[in-house]
Amino acid sequence: MPSTTRIRTRRGSLARQLLILQLVVLFVLVAAGLTFAYLDSVKATGDRARDQVTAVAEAVADAPGVLAALSTSEPSRTLQPFAQSVRADTGVDFVTIMDKHGIRYTHPNPELIGQPFIGNIGEAQRGGKVVETYAGSLGPSERVVVPVLGTGGQVVALVSVGITVEAIDAELRERLWPLIGVAAAVLVVGGIGSYLVSARLRRQTRGIAPEELSNLFEYHEAVLHSMREGLLLVGGDGRVVLCNDGARALLGVADDPVGRELSALDIPEDLVEAFTSGEERTDELHLTEARVLVVSTAPVRSRGEAMGTVVSLRDHTELQALTGELTTVRGLAEALRSQAHEAANRLHTVVSLVEIGRPEQAVEFATEELALAQELTDRVVGAVAEPVLAALLLGKAAEASERGVEFTITPDTVMEDSDTGIPPRDLVTILGNLVDNGIDAAAGNAGDGGRPGVEVTVRSDAEGLLLRVADTGPGVDDVEDVFRRGWSTKPEDGHGLGLALVGQAVRRHGGIIDVGREEGAVFTVRLPPKEPTR
Repeated sequence: MPSTTRIRTRRGSLARQLLILQLVVLFVLVAAGLTFAYLDSVKATGDRARDQVTAVAEAVADAPGVLAALSTSEPSRTLQPFAQSVRADTGVDFVTIMDKHGIRYTHPNPELIGQPFIGNIGEAQRGGKVVETYAGSLGPSERVVVPVLGTGGQVVALVSVGITVEAIDAELRERLWPLIGVAAAVLVVGGIGSYLVSARLRRQTRGIAPEELSNLFEYHEAVLHSMREGLLLVGGDGRVVLCNDGARALLGVADDPVGRELSALDIPEDLVEAFTSGEERTDELHLTEARVLVVSTAPVRSRGEAMGTVVSLRDHTELQALTGELTTVRGLAEALRSQAHEAANRLHTVVSLVEIGRPEQAVEFATEELALAQELTDRVVGAVAEPVLAALLLGKAAEASERGVEFTITPDTVMEDSDTGIPPRDLVTILGNLVDNGIDAAAGNAGDGGRPGVEVTVRSDAEGLLLRVADTGPGVDDVEDVFRRGWSTKPEDGHGLGLALVGQAVRRHGGIIDVGREEGAVFTVRLPPKEPTR
């Protein structure tokens, strides 16, 4: 995109900006450290020089030979060699011994012996000590002047010891070079480390600029949470890495599941298995407690490494309900078609009887067939007040008749109040799937002798609504898994959802379902009564 290119050209990637920032910070810290170290070295060198000259001056002033030489007529003859020896041994630049008025007895330059000392000596003449930086005959120097005391404690002479500033600077330079070397090493090591960190960050952020990265995050959050479809990212360890609002709503998870294991969430085991299998799945139907979900999964890989599984969820509940209603309507249409076909055959028979001159038999035949059909219709409509259920039962009766299955509605079937508090759609889902399953089971077991049949009971009372479907099929052995998605007694693929939908609808309305056995399987559903309105 052009805008992305401009951002990268103008300010560079996040990794590059971070590298520059790290280098600037590193340079500032090293420069500050070097400055502080230099200042500390300057102070330490100056302090050491002052301590050294003070110690040497006091040692010379206390030396017994100095007092003895001062009492002679030519003190310089003895003191000059002594002072030069001390200077050489201690590394100071000058040792000057003078009388109490400042006239030199010793000096590194013999020509200056006998001349006045250049510097401040007033405090030393009064028995104190002078420490200063002063430009004398040898140039600027760090010096000290101390008194030489006689036997009575009076000042009889003065001693000055000094180190030139040039010598101090030379020592400071010797100290400074290691500091510069350490600072350079820190810069090199820090620069290499910053570059490695920047290179790793560049690989992880793919060279994206901060503004672009911020935009990507904002777009990611906006798109992620605005999707009605559920989006879930599961890591290789089975933990939720990403989950949008749609996925939380579809899975019925109240809290944010990010970071939690799927097995710790309250979702069906088959969904956990689908999310963590690592296999690609496309539009699989799965059931939760309240929804029918279309699940698609795909393994995610980045740069050849497995990152986990991305899961997309779509709500199929309404569509599945509509599909069930469509199936019911289609069954009714098929039943009407069958009845129309049978009616045409019977009408042809009546016409033929009239044509051969037997009108009495024609009237008797037509009356008998009409009475049988009307009896079933009157019985169902009179017993079941809910028109949707009544139509469903009539359609299933016709379908059972066409498949050679005896369809029986028990005499105790009665549903006087159509307002059960349960949507007709759910009643069709429950009863329609149970009857379909019973007809299939009975028809498939017809070869074992006897006429296959299905018996249906619909009864409402104070305890709620009772739906009972019994068949003459082989029965159900795996009762625990009968309402699990994918369970079926049919060998063909594409079955196993009807009874799962029945179980879901019953649980959604707080009902119970029981699977028993008489001649074949018996499914009994008890739905609680509608709560009274206040």
